[in-house]
Amino acid sequence: QVQLVESGGGLVQAGASLRLSCAASVSTFRSYGMGWFRQPPGQERELVAAISRDGTFADYADSVKGRFTISRDNTRNTVALQMKRLKPEDTAVYYCAADRSGAPITTEVYSYDYWGQGTQVTVSS
Repeated sequence: QVQLVESGGGLVQAGASLRLSCAASVSTFRSYGMGWFRQPPGQERELVAAISRDGTFADYADSVKGRFTISRDNTRNTVALQMKRLKPEDTAVYYCAADRSGAPITTEVYSYDYWGQGTQVTVSS
């Protein structure tokens, strides 16, 4: 069982930056692909960014490319999402997720096995 705990959400103005962090309670963290997803109010959960097990490869939703950066530290069992130039449409609950399949990188919601409780990000205009 993998437990994921997100932190770093909050209320910011448009144009600001936020850094989300996710801590994983598993000794084999480097064997999991990791992803950040978000769920805006009344909408489905969607991929924000995903990163491979060794951190070499990353994939992003088109809406965040050039503004968000995903990274991981396999020595600390953490994955982070640096968000810059935030927009009101980035408002959502952000979730960290872990994929145990061993795939090079995973972007589908249904492919992830473990989820954090989520952290709220609200961007005011």
